[in-house]
Amino acid sequence: MSRAVRGIRRWAAAIVMGSFLVGCGATEEPTSGKAGVDAGPRTAVDVRPVKASSTITDAQGVTITAERPPKRVVCLVALCDDMLAELGMTPTATNSTLLAHPAFLGPERAGRIPVVPGGFLSPEAEAILSHEPDLVIGLEDTHGKLAPALKGATTFWPVQPSTWEDSVGYLRNLAALTGRTEQAEAAEKRLRTKLAAAEGKKSGKTALIIFGSDENFGVATPKNDVAAGLFPKISSYPWEGRGVEGSYSLEEILARDVDVLFVETLSFGASDGKLSAKLADNPLWSRIPAVRNDKVVEVNSEVWAKGRGTRSLGIVLDEATAALR
Repeated sequence: MSRAVRGIRRWAAAIVMGSFLVGCGATEEPTSGKAGVDAGPRTAVDVRPVKASSTITDAQGVTITAERPPKRVVCLVALCDDMLAELGMTPTATNSTLLAHPAFLGPERAGRIPVVPGGFLSPEAEAILSHEPDLVIGLEDTHGKLAPALKGATTFWPVQPSTWEDSVGYLRNLAALTGRTEQAEAAEKRLRTKLAAAEGKKSGKTALIIFGSDENFGVATPKNDVAAGLFPKISSYPWEGRGVEGSYSLEEILARDVDVLFVETLSFGASDGKLSAKLADNPLWSRIPAVRNDKVVEVNSEVWAKGRGTRSLGIVLDEATAALR
């Protein structure tokens, strides 16, 4: 995968997953059978109460203390926007376009929220502080470098979700700080109920999520991609991470007989076309069962790759289960 695509996936999902390189030879044997990654136990639908608190410690061991419930929150990662939406709040400023999705605020309301200049990778500290935030939420591995510039002026919370349970944990933490505990409990309940229902009707079809901007693209894998982590519970999903430089060859993809293919088109700016359309002329691509049977689904990368919160994951489940029927 090119350096450019690796960079944009960091923008999209914080971690570069094992890449799917068109035409490369297989580097290791496929996992046998259709069982794929272990789905784990059935998801519980019960939700523990959330207690308001001025101090929280998240699953990564990061402790955040707020003198008063945060009201002015600047989001440097879409998970933050998702959490605020679930809590009935909006960010003071953001660098994500997630809220423009109709399941969130929609384009008109989202367009009124100030945008942090500098983009996802290099948001400007002075611009962030100009909004006088009580709390700034960003990705640890991308925005941690901002911490010294923000220290003393605001509270910076570095998050790093890798599973849907991580995302739920962060929502509960933010709810405790803001005092919006009932909203968080309701959001968690909705996601758990939806996931449990999908597990109860688990599809026997093999699914695959790919991402990219051109003929070099990657495979989203559980533990490295929050949305992909849902798929072993609702379908056959025999894809495991191989590290930053790992790869899945086209031959391996063909060997898995993919029934439904979900495509996240990523771009550096203005869209220059869908990834699936760019791959349509590749004769190997056309041999994938999902392609032959018109079961290629272009999805919203803002939700699927970047959202990672309970509302985004609910949308992923709705769209995935519909396509997997």
